[in-house]
Amino acid sequence: MPDARARTALIKSKAHELGFLACGVAQAGFLEEEAPRLEQWLRQGKQGNMGYMERHFDLRLDPTKLVPGAKSVISLAYNYHTPARQADPGAPKLSTYAYGRDYHKVLRKRLKPLMAFIGAQFGDIAMRAFVDSGPVLEKAWAERSGIGWRGKHTNVIRQGEGSFFFLCELITDLELEPDAPATDHCGTCRRCIDACPTQAITPYGVDGSRCISYLTIELKEAIPKEFAGKLEGWAFGCDICQQVCPWNRFATPHQEPEFQPKPGLMSLPAEEWHGMTELVFDQLFEGSAVKRTKYEGLTRNIRFLRQDRAE
Repeated sequence: MPDARARTALIKSKAHELGFLACGVAQAGFLEEEAPRLEQWLRQGKQGNMGYMERHFDLRLDPTKLVPGAKSVISLAYNYHTPARQADPGAPKLSTYAYGRDYHKVLRKRLKPLMAFIGAQFGDIAMRAFVDSGPVLEKAWAERSGIGWRGKHTNVIRQGEGSFFFLCELITDLELEPDAPATDHCGTCRRCIDACPTQAITPYGVDGSRCISYLTIELKEAIPKEFAGKLEGWAFGCDICQQVCPWNRFATPHQEPEFQPKPGLMSLPAEEWHGMTELVFDQLFEGSAVKRTKYEGLTRNIRFLRQDRAE
């Protein structure tokens, strides 16, 4: 069997061949620096109603509890940037990651041939894949594996490429050569902090309970009145902190056919959003991440935005 460096080179080469933007490796082990940060974030209630963040605390911090004997965490980035925008500027806005097919489904499909390749090359090894799923602190592993640094908005930024990419991980008992951790290149910039309309961002921290993505996706109850006039038209997710980030001037369009929006979605005028039926919702968002909020959630968000405009 090739040595750790050669194995790592083979895996990275295959990942790039399969269309991944970046592939990095970190040594599996307990995330000692993350433990007090996560504990404090939870204690301050910044997870809002995301109760799942409070579960499996020990698993989130130690990948060897997810894959016994794990030696390596392979982090991968997959581009979703698009210059496309909804035609009607008055229409409720979707985060660009939700324009096409649900990224969970797409990335799992893209990971399968990589996992098959690793198995074929290196034999009987333990390996588990995670796509924004399971108790994995993906941003911490992306940073450790050199994919990019966590910006002041806490999204991972890749120098010269920006932050419009998804993260996923392969945890394995295969010994690989670790990459150097990424270094911070935010400098004195605070554009993301100043641009956030709900003041959810502090330097290198996000109050999840105030984030527009949380309010429009994760929150199942009524959106608190204190956020009236502050959602800036977002009905599902929010891209503001990424849109203002100077590093995203380097972002290039993705090449993933499944991320292309369904016909009619981008041209849907505001009045048809406000009068959307459940049938139209199902047709427009079949297989989409927008399904996560369900018809009731999306229409709740749209009504909230309409009240803002009426007032």
